Amino acid sequence: MPPLNSISTLAAETRHAVSIVLNGTPRTGHAHPRLLLSDFLRHELGAHGTRVGCEHGVCGACTVRIDGVAQRACLTLAVQADGRRIDTVEGLAQANGGQMTALQEAFRRHHALQCGFCTAGILMSLTDYLSRNPEPTEEELRDMLSGHLCRCTGYAGIVRAVMDVTGRTMKEVAHV
Repeated sequence: MPPLNSISTLAAETRHAVSIVLNGTPRTGHAHPRLLLSDFLRHELGAHGTRVGCEHGVCGACTVRIDGVAQRACLTLAVQADGRRIDTVEGLAQANGGQMTALQEAFRRHHALQCGFCTAGILMSLTDYLSRNPEPTEEELRDMLSGHLCRCTGYAGIVRAVMDVTGRTMKEVAHV
């Protein structure tokens, strides 16, 4: 059977096999054609770190990396992910030998999270962003973060954490 993303029509009432590489491990689950990737990850595969906030792609809480690129899981259908690599927040430490990444440690040091609901999505977006722009200016960073809604932190700790992990000194980011 060809991969689902090459099939033009899927029966709405049928659950279809969806095979992905989740945080480096091949996984298969079943999904109706309209099931969102966020729901597939959480309910079918048990990857509960992916949060669902607004379900409209606005808040960024559901951000995962699909083939290395940050994308909103609530705007992606599970069947569209068939055959793709999906990285979630659970995979960050896994890919780092079971230890928190430097970015996660910086979040802890700088109190960049409070309730933690949005943190997974922000970490996934930042992981992608910093791989492309390893030394962002504060303005560039704030612009990137504008795609995420956080109701608890006020973003100051997040900015300090990222500036710290990118090599900026605390003196440079003290005014944040």
